[in-house]
Amino acid sequence: VDLSLTREHRAVRDAFAALFGKQATPQRVRSAEPSGFDLLLWRHYADVGALGIGVPSDCGGGDGGLLELALVAEEAGRRLAPIPVAETAAAARVLGRLREKELLGPVLSGSVIVSLATRPGSATQQWLVDGAIADAVLALDRDSLVYVNRPDGLSRTAHRNLGGLSLARWDVPGAATVLAEGSEARAIFDTALDEVRVLRAAALVGLASEAVGIGSRYAVVREAFGQPIGMYQAVAHPFADAITALDGAQLLVRKACWAMDSAQDDAGALAAMAFVFAAETAYHATTHSLHVHGGYGFMEEYDIQLYYRRAKAWAAAFADPRRELLTVADRRFGLVTTEGR
Repeated sequence: VDLSLTREHRAVRDAFAALFGKQATPQRVRSAEPSGFDLLLWRHYADVGALGIGVPSDCGGGDGGLLELALVAEEAGRRLAPIPVAETAAAARVLGRLREKELLGPVLSGSVIVSLATRPGSATQQWLVDGAIADAVLALDRDSLVYVNRPDGLSRTAHRNLGGLSLARWDVPGAATVLAEGSEARAIFDTALDEVRVLRAAALVGLASEAVGIGSRYAVVREAFGQPIGMYQAVAHPFADAITALDGAQLLVRKACWAMDSAQDDAGALAAMAFVFAAETAYHATTHSLHVHGGYGFMEEYDIQLYYRRAKAWAAAFADPRRELLTVADRRFGLVTTEGR
């Protein structure tokens, strides 16, 4: 399969690279940390039609696929854009598949933020990644896929965390509308979670790529023993390893996008593999870049600490990457049974 980008794909990537480069500066990222949300950036994001990229055209969207969304997520990750990207995109695609045009209208305009619960169960029984800012959440409650409105009077204060996330719990149930039931509901929800895996992986690739750039640029200007520290193998070689791993992670994300959009049998396994590998790559890349900065890397004035903290938090907010290896194993080799023991 040819995973190279078309001219249209490159145009999407470049357009959002410009948007986030201008509107998600390090200063804006720092200012948004308490809530994890920059309203002005969100408005710009909605105005360019980003919220409908992956939604069918007959529902008001752009008829794009998962790859287009992954390119957007990668550029958002590169600039640590403080807006919800992965879960909101997956939720919009769910509403599009179900042709819920009435619910989709305000979602595509950006006036209503609809997120996705990241595991089966009631929305009141789990942490919600966008819980502090979401107006509604899609959740799989038992055998029903439900659209849960934000409970009245619920605080919009994010739970304090190191990743600048809009993390919160909805301890009070909100009004719910059933969208699908039974096997259809489970299949739709599982697909949405796999899309989140891929989009979070793409964001982590962008994050790690910029972290390597920050670290390597610092290694060029920081000198020790009369020469730039980038001349030393202990500094340079891990950067080379990180760049190699990033190429692999990016290709894995794009193959997962192709597999999911074309309904390949191994799509679920590829989605989980992309998430795990991107999370590990981002963690190692940001760790090395931070260490290259020495003590400066831990100071809030330096941008690398923003990337280091999010490399861990963005993955863990969805799932522990080490535990996700079990998902990879189950999907690649089949569920382990105890029959015959």
